Amino acid sequence: MGSIVHRNPIPKPYFPYFFFYVLLFVVGYFIISSQISPMGARRERELQNYPQKEVEFSPINCTAYSRSEKWDSGIGPTTIEEEEEDGDGKNENTCPEYFRWIHEDLKPWAETGITREMVERGRENATFRLVIVGGRAYVEKYSEVFQRRDVFTLWGILQLLRWYPDQIPDLDLMFACEDQPTVFIGNYSGPGPNSTAPPPLFRYCGDDDTFDIVFPDWSFWGWPEINLKPWETEMKELKEANQRKKWIDRENYAFWKGNTFISMPRYQLLKCSRSTQSKLRVYMQDWQEEGKQGFKNSNLADQCFSRYKVYIEGIGWSVSLKYILACDSMTLMVKPHFYDFFTRSLVPMHHYWPIKDDDDMCKSIKFAVEWGTTHKQKAQAIGKAASKFMEEQLNMDKVYDYMFHTLNEYSKLLTFKPTIPPNATEISLNDLACPTEGLAAKSMMDTLIKRPSFSSPCFLLPPFSPFALDYIRTRKDIPIKQIDMWEKNMPF
Repeated sequence: MGSIVHRNPIPKPYFPYFFFYVLLFVVGYFIISSQISPMGARRERELQNYPQKEVEFSPINCTAYSRSEKWDSGIGPTTIEEEEEDGDGKNENTCPEYFRWIHEDLKPWAETGITREMVERGRENATFRLVIVGGRAYVEKYSEVFQRRDVFTLWGILQLLRWYPDQIPDLDLMFACEDQPTVFIGNYSGPGPNSTAPPPLFRYCGDDDTFDIVFPDWSFWGWPEINLKPWETEMKELKEANQRKKWIDRENYAFWKGNTFISMPRYQLLKCSRSTQSKLRVYMQDWQEEGKQGFKNSNLADQCFSRYKVYIEGIGWSVSLKYILACDSMTLMVKPHFYDFFTRSLVPMHHYWPIKDDDDMCKSIKFAVEWGTTHKQKAQAIGKAASKFMEEQLNMDKVYDYMFHTLNEYSKLLTFKPTIPPNATEISLNDLACPTEGLAAKSMMDTLIKRPSFSSPCFLLPPFSPFALDYIRTRKDIPIKQIDMWEKNMPF
């Protein structure tokens, strides 16, 4: 590929604009950080009940296990030896900013509380009901889901109960494992005493039109059906790949690989690859065929070879985002409609480059690559900021802390004492692990918590103030408008 020569060079930002942009971030930092309450004695009280000495759990024993019909996959038991674990536990710290969205997700019930009737109304859209009583988990399953999303979600919850033993309060919730949120705001926003309160329903993503409560997805503990290893393992391999091939030595184009036929935006992306061949490469993924070949072309660490990687949603949000952001490449994020639990604190032009989702998508991608070609250091810094965010603010310690705080804050809103439903079944590690084999079994053993945490969860900051929320919206809007202005001035 030859070098790109611009008849009219990409415009450089005006100094007054960027001075204002920097000033906005400084002011915003003080707006948000000023809400942090003193931790002191309150923090010490929270730490009193956490284990201060090392305790190691007994390993899973499937030898004498009698498989439950409810969770029986028809596969015989597998024995995998545990590996020794190093480290002295995580350091105590303040939770990342995105944890504060927990308060926003639960705000619809902040004044009314959550009644048993509200919970039960979520059943029609739920995959299962989870009840935790006395640190033990009970599940009532309502429907089958694609692959094993429910199993690995419950596996993650059981690990949380081991990570923070005796610290997860009694609770009763409904969980949906489908892609799109369903608790629409418009159905519950009517005024008056006869208006119906929304049912609290947990799932993997939400949007601005729904009340669904977001929660970490199953792939953090592995997605064996497509050969995705647990997040901790994948992140380590991606970091090693980043060290092997530096950004400046990578291919100078945007890359995306996946199923193009599940949404119109992805089909549009495929069309863009034909009109901007030197700027974008799209590879269609046939998962059935890939499975027959042993997933030899699907290793994520082998896909960190381009300077730019595209993220685009499918039916709903996509679990692929965290792997793309961890690749050191500048992420070109096609305007998302959905969000998961950590994405609302990502900042355009700092963690990613925003791409239009309309007819200007192709032009937007072309401009992003040309901007990066002209501003290599800035483009590289955006990729590095994203991978740093993934490594430091989305490690498994933080994932478990987010789960802990979400469930803990949710439980505070319950107006009733959770009890075990008559049709619920207690689930254990054996119920989920013993009927599995192969990649599924390995993923479970690799993510098995072997001892409790040595420290408390990170310190959850209070809810955002209205001023902080306005600042968060502004810090996203300003760079998006700046890029839009740049694109309009380009003579494509």
